[in-house]
Amino acid sequence: MFEPPNRRRIYLLRHAEAAYVADDGTVTTDPRNVPLTAEGRIQARKQSAVLASIAFDRAICSGLPRTRETAGLILAGRTEPAIEERPALEEINGGDRDQPVEDVAAWLAHIANPWAGAGHPDATFMGGERFVDFAARVTPAFDAIVADQSWRTLLLVLHGAVNRMLFNHVLGLGWQGRVSIEQDNCCINIIDVDTDGEGAVSRYLIRAVNLTGYDLNKSDLFLTSMEQTAARIAETLA
Repeated sequence: MFEPPNRRRIYLLRHAEAAYVADDGTVTTDPRNVPLTAEGRIQARKQSAVLASIAFDRAICSGLPRTRETAGLILAGRTEPAIEERPALEEINGGDRDQPVEDVAAWLAHIANPWAGAGHPDATFMGGERFVDFAARVTPAFDAIVADQSWRTLLLVLHGAVNRMLFNHVLGLGWQGRVSIEQDNCCINIIDVDTDGEGAVSRYLIRAVNLTGYDLNKSDLFLTSMEQTAARIAETLA
């Protein structure tokens, strides 16, 4: 007789478009507290419609405003679950934004693809947090959520680099150089978790990656979000 697995499901989202760059091209000096843009709110509402039939047992975000706002829009009209916060799952921290830039072209290239050298043990995100330190805070927090048997369907609204780290973790991969798991704004990823009789993870099933219901065939998503940021900054420097 076939015994169905003890399977639970994670809907892992990236937050919707955030206002890192103002209309005049000014880059925010406080990326922790940026709100969503008007376009980001549209993205989140459309993704909410995609997930309207899903009954979530728990909802967790990092606690930064852009993830909390996105989660709130995804769950709009629902009385539960309450949105929980896990600061250990906050986005990777960049370096000092007030440092003078000597090589503008190299700086823009790094903004466009900050993951390029992330596999090096001492690699940092834009001169800030080391990727190895980032992994050391993110993966245990995720594992603790997975180990909690109280939920069967989880909404997890996090960040681009955090989601990439979690994919690396569940797939047993290092940071990709020539290949990258892209995370468009407000994308939906679906990861199933099978556990044994004692609650230990026996396997992960990757059901979907980087789904964007607001642009399903990606026709308007040619540049990555980081490339878009680099392009907007470059326009102001021209």
